[in-house]
Amino acid sequence: MSNTRKNAWVIGNNDDAPYHPLNVVQEELKQILEDEFELTVSLDYDHLAAGKLDSYDLCISYTDRWEEAVSAEQAAGLLTYVASGGGLLVVHNGISLQVRPELAQLIGAKFTEHPPYTELEFQVVAGTGHPVVEGIEPFVLAEEPYRFEFDPFCAKEVLLTYRHEGQDWPAAWAHSYGLGKVVFLMPGHHLPSFQHPEVAKLLRGGAKWAAR
Repeated sequence: MSNTRKNAWVIGNNDDAPYHPLNVVQEELKQILEDEFELTVSLDYDHLAAGKLDSYDLCISYTDRWEEAVSAEQAAGLLTYVASGGGLLVVHNGISLQVRPELAQLIGAKFTEHPPYTELEFQVVAGTGHPVVEGIEPFVLAEEPYRFEFDPFCAKEVLLTYRHEGQDWPAAWAHSYGLGKVVFLMPGHHLPSFQHPEVAKLLRGGAKWAAR
């Protein structure tokens, strides 16, 4: 294990999580990223406020709060952190930060709905040579098929799609935001998602590319 691991801060919810408690997946996430990152897991959204993320190379969102927006101060802190060169990796329900509209724009899209949990076929978008999806083979995984409304002002690159109801839908994307980088990965509904080897590779690729 490297002694020069980067620092990543993971935010989520446990007792108040309606669907996706962080404590179910956090140990698996730590194991996936342990060669490259030292993870600090937190439930404290106040840590998003200005300056408190500066000692971290990466922020990972597994937030599960679909009704309550983070405060203006917390949103401003995260926006400033990323714009100043920090990295943001948003996993599955972590997109619930979208309740604060400026964070939906930061992520590049907002979740709109998902059809029932089902087995999906995932594949890398043809022609992309993006580091996040380097070495990712097509894979099948039972997941919630998230649908999104993209922010038209965000020049994101879709990296991964899933097949559902006869068409391909976005499952991962990446973009720059100011001096920082943002990655969204749809897989992550529950522990078996994180235990899939291709999802683990996606998480490592996304974390390494986005990190400061």
